[in-house]
Amino acid sequence: MENVIFHIDVNSAFLSWEAVYRICHLGGTVDLRDEVAAVGGDMAMRHGIILAKSIPAKKYNIKTGESIMEALQKCPRLKLVPPNYGLYEKCSAAFMEILRQYSPEVEQYSIDEAFVDMTGTKSLWGEPVTAADRIRNQIRHELGFTVNIGVSENKLLAKMASDFQKPDRVHTLWKHEIETKMWPLPKKLFNMGIHTIGELAKSDPAMLKSHLKKHGEVIWAFANGLDVSVVQSGAPANKGYGNSTTIAFDVTDASTAKLVLLALAETVGTRLRAAGVCAEVIAVGIKTYDLQYTSRQMTLNNATNITIEIHRCACQLFDSLWDGKAIRHLGIHTSRIRDHMDMRQLDMFDTTDYEKLEQMDATIDKIRLRYGRDSVKRAVFVGSRIDHMSGGISREKRSVDYEKVTVE
Repeated sequence: MENVIFHIDVNSAFLSWEAVYRICHLGGTVDLRDEVAAVGGDMAMRHGIILAKSIPAKKYNIKTGESIMEALQKCPRLKLVPPNYGLYEKCSAAFMEILRQYSPEVEQYSIDEAFVDMTGTKSLWGEPVTAADRIRNQIRHELGFTVNIGVSENKLLAKMASDFQKPDRVHTLWKHEIETKMWPLPKKLFNMGIHTIGELAKSDPAMLKSHLKKHGEVIWAFANGLDVSVVQSGAPANKGYGNSTTIAFDVTDASTAKLVLLALAETVGTRLRAAGVCAEVIAVGIKTYDLQYTSRQMTLNNATNITIEIHRCACQLFDSLWDGKAIRHLGIHTSRIRDHMDMRQLDMFDTTDYEKLEQMDATIDKIRLRYGRDSVKRAVFVGSRIDHMSGGISREKRSVDYEKVTVE
């Protein structure tokens, strides 16, 4: 039976979801998708980058990831709307729910895209393009936003197909269509005399490997449409857990920096415990006011998910790493993840009651899960400008007070 894989990608997801919400729930009459518009972070909080843009905004060369200041220089009349990750999570869940109506094998690739294994569903939903059109139309009619769907035998080609002409389209890229649809696309490997994907596909993989190492083999396989990965409906185990935060002000003293690290240790520890795992390696990253980034890591004698222990290690790394420059961004990252059932090796010189610390963290987790993340906080954060659980999606991005926003 021939494999049939769909890649479904929401068109301008964050902007589309905001546009639909404004029209359908707030009585708005202007569709942001038709305007020169973008979703952007809060410059006052120093998260001032473009997160999503409308198709009309592309005409001004506005790019995702660039600063709001750069975007406004290109187009002073750019309409900016604040991010609302709470809304995005709800829209994403509704989007995935529709996909699961067509196949049990749905792999959520990101908040706004997914792979669906449609192999063997022809008798239910018809030919692949017919089924893709049905999914596309249902999403538009029920949820109000549009998607692109790429159709092929494997995930790689399906993803490439979905990136063809947008929006609201279905494209195929079967293996027999590679030469006509993919090879003419430019692939800039000029230093090696390779100018197109077609030339890349015909290149000697050994030569590519000698210049680009493992990556050379990968791009050669991609250029020839070779991909054997399967759609995985279950998420793979995390290889690491981490959080970081851009601070709303420059941190110039170690005590404040270590308070930020404690807030990050809270969220990282919570995530580790929720997954039932511990980390053996702790790393700290520092980005200074001039955007210089440095990091350092340490390997623990025993893997841990205890907040205080993570913080203690992070502070040790910070002390050995920080050169005194004003700090803009801090992060804690973990790796070498171990099952929580791994036993802690006893140390006769260490009198710490780790079992008591674990019980305390578990109790706090339960309280926060039931009554909210702010139901319990450490006294050191009372009256502080530092959010007691920092990192990930910041608090100001999770919701929008639409009473303070002009909805046209």
